[in-house]
Amino acid sequence: MSNTQSSFGGHKAGSETLTGPLLVVLGVVVVAGLLFGYDQGVISGALDGIKRQFSLSALLVEVVTSWVTLGALVGSLAGGYLADHYGRRRAVLIAGMLFVMGAVLQAVAPDVSLLVLGRLVVGASVGVAAVAAPLYGAELAPAAHRGRFVAAYQLAITIGIFLAYLVNAGLAADGQWRLMLGVSVIPGVLLVLVGMLGVESPRWLVKAGRRDEAQAVLGKVWPGEDNAARLAAIEHTLDEERGQASWREVFNPAWRRPLVIALGLAVFQQITGINAIIYYANQIFAAAGFSTPAEQTMATTWAVGGVNVAATFIAIAFIDRLGRRPLLLAGLVGMGAALLVVGFAFLSIDGSPAGDGPTTAGIVTLVALVVFIVSFAFSLGPVVWTVINEIFPGQVRGRAVAVATAVNWGSAFLVSQLFLTLIDEIGKSTTFWLFAFFCAVGWVWIYRAVPETKGRSLEEIERSWGGTPAPAAA
Repeated sequence: MSNTQSSFGGHKAGSETLTGPLLVVLGVVVVAGLLFGYDQGVISGALDGIKRQFSLSALLVEVVTSWVTLGALVGSLAGGYLADHYGRRRAVLIAGMLFVMGAVLQAVAPDVSLLVLGRLVVGASVGVAAVAAPLYGAELAPAAHRGRFVAAYQLAITIGIFLAYLVNAGLAADGQWRLMLGVSVIPGVLLVLVGMLGVESPRWLVKAGRRDEAQAVLGKVWPGEDNAARLAAIEHTLDEERGQASWREVFNPAWRRPLVIALGLAVFQQITGINAIIYYANQIFAAAGFSTPAEQTMATTWAVGGVNVAATFIAIAFIDRLGRRPLLLAGLVGMGAALLVVGFAFLSIDGSPAGDGPTTAGIVTLVALVVFIVSFAFSLGPVVWTVINEIFPGQVRGRAVAVATAVNWGSAFLVSQLFLTLIDEIGKSTTFWLFAFFCAVGWVWIYRAVPETKGRSLEEIERSWGGTPAPAAA
């Protein structure tokens, strides 16, 4: 990839070096992902203790589980404003501080109302971080590494989920749900600390009229190089843009195609079932015949958490080699096939008497969910966020990414809020087949609508929306 342009302009070989400041940027992206992932994973193990302490109904279980996504929806919209008005780095710092506050509130909540409030605050911080951190990484990373930078965010999410499952496994026997939730203070503090070490995005600094600071940041990121071309490329792009974008400009017909692509990807990432499986993994494995909490936690930790981490390395290895489209399309095939198998397995499980351990159909369910997690982890997980953060022009990028992230969280809320209800109303098999159907619809839509962005600078991608380029062949 020595001939790939940097995301700032035309510099080549030297611009691909990951200097100290770039590694700090990568650190911000990774810690933000850990924060996000731990919050996603920890509720799976904490639910049993919360249900016992507060005597929750099924509806309140869904509220405690899913309302974090409502906070994230609001936070993602606020994250776009914060990232555009105060900078990408400061938005990340705000996210870290909010997360610490929410984590403490959850851990000490005397009743379910304050617990839900803590979940909302944590969700808001995750929403801000989900906008600001990938945006920060995408704007500072060289084009040759941009896919890996944003994929590292998804990898960190999977590591955070896995760590949460490990914490759950260690504390579940004693029912220490408050400690499970309280441990999440750690990634919040880490995000604040690493964010304080980072540099601001030169793109944002130029847009804010702070050219000298942008030039100084470029000098820190690529010391000893002539960064005039990078700065000129940023200024040229921003000169073609008409100042600070309003929310209305995000929906300008000129940017309709990237907006539709981003919103479609955001929705399909969720309605294919990933958060339902992550949030309710223990309950799914219980239904599959893993009868004891230890069996359920072990299956969740390794079949979901561990596999999720390992498979994300596939995306990091190939996202900048094979491209975005091939990974998305291949992943949806695997996800859809796995969900079909899970649905058929539950037909057998639901017709069998309860036993002392997982049945053959239960083992099939376990294996199929492993295939689902692997397929998601190299496709819709990291690749969706990479594309969303690449395709918008700088003028509207912060707010447009925020809109896409909010839609993503809204979709996540609907899935997690309705999952148990769907199972009660239409059955486990039909619920998983519904997710499989959405995988098929997503495959067709991505094949027809999503272009390839591999190896193209942000400026090149922005210019491409002036015409109607056809999607690259998969």
